[in-house]
Amino acid sequence: MATAKLSAVRRNVRIAGLAVVGLFLAGAAATRSEAVSGTAQAGTSYGAKNACSCRFIAGRELSDCYRDFLPGMDFVWLSEDADDKSVTARVPLVASTTARWREGYGCVLESWEG
Repeated sequence: MATAKLSAVRRNVRIAGLAVVGLFLAGAAATRSEAVSGTAQAGTSYGAKNACSCRFIAGRELSDCYRDFLPGMDFVWLSEDADDKSVTARVPLVASTTARWREGYGCVLESWEG
């Protein structure tokens, strides 16, 4: 009886492992799509610039800056470097853009290669 339970557990672990690998491969394939990567780059650029302005010009908390996002930007994550006066917006595993506050210029996007 214990052997039957053990083999059922092993089978379930294998199935779960294959499902995780399948999801990872599907996600990796999706991130290679030009449409996905281009949209993610545009979203992170918009998010970084606006969140930098929200944070370092308007003086709002970073968590409050999500309210300024457009519909559909749920996958964009923000982080800040207060010492560097910069905000980085990311779509994990796909795109990342940083905007930095510069005296006389406001918030400026860092260069990126698409």
